[in-house]
Amino acid sequence: MPSNAGTTRLVIVESPAKAKTISGYLGPGYVVEASFGHVRDLPRNAADVPAKYKGEAWARLGVDVDNGFHALYVVSADRKQQISKLVKLAKEVDEIFLATDEDREGEAIAWHLVETLKPKVPVKRMVFHEITKPAIQAAVANPREIDRDLVDAQEARRILDRLYGYEVSPVLWKKVMPKLSAGRVQSVATRIVVERERQRMAFRTAEYWDILATLAVANAGEGPRAFNATLIALNGDRIATGKDFEPTTGRVKPGAGVVHLDEGGARGLAARLEGRPFTVTRVEEKPYRRRPYAPFITSTLQQEAARKLRLSSQQTMRTAQRLYENGYITYMRTDSVNLSETAISAARRQIVELYGERSVPPEPRRYTGKVKNAQEAHEAIRPAGDNFRTPGEVAKELSAEEFKLYELIWRRTIASQMTDAVGSSVSVRIRAVSTSQEEADFGATGKTITDPGFLRAYVESSDDENAEAEDAERRLPTLVKDQPLTADELAAQGHHTQPPSRYTEASLVKALEELGIGRPSTYASIMQTIQDRGYVTKRGQAMIPTFLAFAVIGLMERHYPRLIDYDFTATMENELDEIAGGDHAAVDFLTAFYFGGANGAGDQGIARSGGLKKLVTENLSDIDARSVNSIPLFTDDDGREVVVRVGRYGPYLQRELPGGEAAAPAEGEEGGTQGDRAPIPEGLAPDELTPEKVHELFLGGSGERKLGDDPGTGEPIVLKSGRFGPYVSSGERKSSLLRSQTPDSLTLEDALKLLSLPRLVGVAPDGVEVFANNGRYGPYVKRGEEFRSLESEEQMFTVGLDEALALLAAPKARGRRAAAPPLREMGVDPLTEKPLVIKDGRFGPYVTDGEFNASLRRAQTPEALTIEEASEMLAEKRAKGPAPKKKAVAKKAPAKKATATKKTAAASKSTAAKKTTTAKATTARKAAPAKKAAPKKAAAARPAEE
Repeated sequence: MPSNAGTTRLVIVESPAKAKTISGYLGPGYVVEASFGHVRDLPRNAADVPAKYKGEAWARLGVDVDNGFHALYVVSADRKQQISKLVKLAKEVDEIFLATDEDREGEAIAWHLVETLKPKVPVKRMVFHEITKPAIQAAVANPREIDRDLVDAQEARRILDRLYGYEVSPVLWKKVMPKLSAGRVQSVATRIVVERERQRMAFRTAEYWDILATLAVANAGEGPRAFNATLIALNGDRIATGKDFEPTTGRVKPGAGVVHLDEGGARGLAARLEGRPFTVTRVEEKPYRRRPYAPFITSTLQQEAARKLRLSSQQTMRTAQRLYENGYITYMRTDSVNLSETAISAARRQIVELYGERSVPPEPRRYTGKVKNAQEAHEAIRPAGDNFRTPGEVAKELSAEEFKLYELIWRRTIASQMTDAVGSSVSVRIRAVSTSQEEADFGATGKTITDPGFLRAYVESSDDENAEAEDAERRLPTLVKDQPLTADELAAQGHHTQPPSRYTEASLVKALEELGIGRPSTYASIMQTIQDRGYVTKRGQAMIPTFLAFAVIGLMERHYPRLIDYDFTATMENELDEIAGGDHAAVDFLTAFYFGGANGAGDQGIARSGGLKKLVTENLSDIDARSVNSIPLFTDDDGREVVVRVGRYGPYLQRELPGGEAAAPAEGEEGGTQGDRAPIPEGLAPDELTPEKVHELFLGGSGERKLGDDPGTGEPIVLKSGRFGPYVSSGERKSSLLRSQTPDSLTLEDALKLLSLPRLVGVAPDGVEVFANNGRYGPYVKRGEEFRSLESEEQMFTVGLDEALALLAAPKARGRRAAAPPLREMGVDPLTEKPLVIKDGRFGPYVTDGEFNASLRRAQTPEALTIEEASEMLAEKRAKGPAPKKKAVAKKAPAKKATATKKTAAASKSTAAKKTTTAKATTARKAAPAKKAAPKKAAAARPAEE
């Protein structure tokens, strides 16, 4: 083994990519190896619990709550092979350097490595915030001891999350649905999304009008001749705008003191102002100045990457991880906006080179973070090194996604050290008097940027897609008080109030950060967890809560309100920070939370009620499962209450039948219910369950709609809504609607055609019947075991015997059919710059870039799908990688047994079953090595919050 002055050192990092980069900087005398993330964790299930602890009452938790909250850690099965390798290496070296990440998780991993390896040689902790040669060499030269306060804080967080998840989740299993999970932060994040959807459901739109005037000056000189101004007041009273209406009623707020113009009022006033003189009554000009944004922290990077690049939080962090591990950026999990002196110098030098001396302020800029308990000793996210590499210098070394994220970080860092953007803003008031002597005041604003400063390098995006960009100018003519103007056009324009926007991952991270909930290392996992658990789905960028989330949050709000209280959750975060700072004892904190007491979390109310343990075990019988799983919507015109029930097989609508008659329970659902039911289509958002939509889903009011009677049988033909969509039924006959049909437009004639399937086309010369039918892969004709596809659904009802026989006589198409033209050409993917098209496949429409495909969801249509949504869908597919190919071995086993006769097979069912079981076990054993190798292919993983 190579040595340096006779000493060999083992450097342990978290990921192979990081190990490869660092090993190139250390040279001889150092062995760099990866741990593949966490090496130990609390037991995931009973099988993970060591035999000697299985009889302990606390073993299911993995935490001995009666003995100082001692944690039972077990080495993960997929880490045992790597641990064995590290143990062997530890015996062959003179020193060990633990080079895991510099946050609490990294500190905890370092401690777990010591506890697991039990090395006999000196162990040192080396930390760095970027993977560059100077930074690594400095870290080796200046090691420290493991910070036990940071370890205690991480361990307290892990135990806290385990206690919360393992004690609260069983309540959800019993009262809502099996296999659900609750989490200290994920439940609060879900509550935020649910509350926003409730606001949207309760929202009532309002209509209001104003007038847009196109005004012109007689002698404009320099600048524009015409500009737009909006009616803002009438006879001294302000014209109502969206903020003046109550969101739940659509009425003007009491005491608003505004004029609410309707369409008639606005058009009438515009007519009365036609040809009237307009005069400038006031001109106010102010200097405009905008300071640059602070460098990125974890949350702001996720927000801007979502807005500009349409990346999810997980995608952003995965890409940033690769950039960090390969030495392109500093550590990406940080809540500090601080830049080191060397970074500030590097930025200022590069600004001079690229934008000139005038773009650098006299003094360096230093930023103070707004995040509670931010670790200012750390750095913000920035390009690595003492001399920043421009995006052009690294373009050929990075993937398209990595390049775009690096460029974003580089621009933000450079802009943070540039001069302010300066200019002037002007506000103008204009008055006209109508033919009815009404005084109408109009307003216009302008903005001129004389020196863009930092805007040359970076302009921040907004969650409001309609918001004006900060570098946009609005130029007005030069105007003075009492200046006459003429109106070229007066247009009445109507507006509707809009419900509050749904959260995106970016805005949800921002909300959590503002509430003090979660930390940089947890944001991405929170976003992913609430989606993986089935509490939130995404439509484009919007996060939509499921009705399952409504049921879970409803239960928590009614019975465990403190557990999802924003202030309480933020206080726990602060107390964990105090533990990290050595100002609070982890055992006291956990004791107060779990058993109750006067310390720590007890101050927030849980301790005063006896702690978490008592809270979830007492009065469990008082939780009414039916009430929890019922989400009221509204009362219909007939006085019937309409609710959403969350059942075992998904949500469905229910309403009280006229007269309160009992309805038989649906198959698989709880009995004893009243009212008729209708399934809720997959992909329908809660706020889309309007009375009109509910009426449509109930198909006329009783869960079905009669279309008429079959003239041949006299039986009624009924349109129904089932789990798999609408269908028609008559007697024993049933048929699903075709893809081209909708329930609203279906006629009796359409239903009769559907019920005629499979349609007898005729009898072939050899006496075999020929049928036309609709199947999984579309319309077809069939003769015996021979099938041929038809070109359209309509052909099923029109194809004749001769045509069908000709199709059946033709040879089957070999290989691929000629490619059908795409349904739509979308343009270029903003991430990969590949052309995107929507095609029609066997299982419906899908979007493709030629390499990856993503099926459209039920709520999406080829016409309405946006380029951003398509890009995100393909990015998710790309992140998962190509689907694994099936091994040939799996297909060989059944083939060898195909010679058995029917008689032998019938006589040996028991033997066959035993062989099948043995074969499955053998296959499982053969597959096991592949699982052990999996961690080496993935980046270091962090445990999700429970």
